[in-house]
Amino acid sequence: MIGLITAFSTPQAASAAFWDTKGDNFIHDPSIIKEGNTWYTFGTGLGSGLRVIKSADGITWSAAPSIFPTPLSWWKMYVPNHEAHQWAPDISYYNGRYWLYYSVSSFGSNTSAIGLASTDRIASGQWRDDGLVIRSTSANNYNAIDGDLVIDKDGNPWLSFGSFWSGIKLTKLDKNTMKPTGELYSIASRPNNGGAVEAPNITYKDGYYYLFVSFDRCCQGIDSTYKIAYGRSKNITGPYYDKSGRNMLNGGGTILDAGNERWKGPGHQDVLNNSIIVRHGYDALDNGVSKLLINDLYWDSQGWPRY
Repeated sequence: MIGLITAFSTPQAASAAFWDTKGDNFIHDPSIIKEGNTWYTFGTGLGSGLRVIKSADGITWSAAPSIFPTPLSWWKMYVPNHEAHQWAPDISYYNGRYWLYYSVSSFGSNTSAIGLASTDRIASGQWRDDGLVIRSTSANNYNAIDGDLVIDKDGNPWLSFGSFWSGIKLTKLDKNTMKPTGELYSIASRPNNGGAVEAPNITYKDGYYYLFVSFDRCCQGIDSTYKIAYGRSKNITGPYYDKSGRNMLNGGGTILDAGNERWKGPGHQDVLNNSIIVRHGYDALDNGVSKLLINDLYWDSQGWPRY
C-alpha cells in the first residue's frame, strides 16, 4: 500500500493517495458509491441486515440504517442453513437506479444465492426486494456469492461472481430485470492454490477490462492471508492476463496489495470510476478489527493499475 507510512502521522485530505478513514469505519467486504455530497459504503452484515456507513468527506464515517434487518422469507428457500448475516454487497448506479447485489450463504458451503435490491435514492432508505438473481448448490462446481455489477463499453450490464471451487464466473444481464440472460463464462481460477480466489470486480478503461480479485484466506483477523490481484483483457469474457502474461484461468494474477505491518489481509476490493479503490484490512494496531481502507488509484504508462 504505497503512501500508507506517511498517512498515519499526517492528516490526509480526500485527494491524497491514502484516505485516513476514522469514526465508525468498521466494515468487511466494502463497496462504495457517492450520491450527491454523501459517500456510502455497504458491507457484510453483523446479524441485522447489510451494514451501511456514510460520510460527508470520505474520511469520517458514521453508521446508517442497515438493509433488510429482518431476513427475507425467500432466502430459506434456496439456502436453508444460511447464517444470520448477509455478505458482500455490491452497489452500482445504472439506468437511473441504484442496484445492490448481495450474498446469502453459510461459511464453507456453495449452497448459496445472490439477491438483488434496488432504489432510486439511497438517502431515502427505501429498498425494493428484487429477489433471486442466481443460485448454486452442492451439485455445482462454483459458488454463487460475491456478485459484482459491471457495465461494458457498449452499455450492457454483466455480473461477475464466485468464491473458491472452480473460480470466478461472468454472466450477461437483462437491462430491465438486471438478472442473467444466458451462459456462464469462466474468467479466473486457482487450480493449484486450493481454489483460493474470490470477490471479483471488473472495470473498463481505455480499451481493456480489468479484473481485480482477492487471493487466499480472509476472515482470520491479523492471520488473514488475503491479497488483491489483477489482470486485463480486451474482451469482457476474457481471457484475462496478468502483467507477466499468465492467464488468470490458470492461477495468474499480479499482486496489487498484500498489506503491510499494520494492515493485514487487505481484500474484497471495489474500484469506483477508475479513480479510487476500497477494501477492508485488519488493523494490527487495534486488535485486528476490520476497517475501511481507501486509496486513490493510479495507472502506469502501460495502463496497469497502481497506488
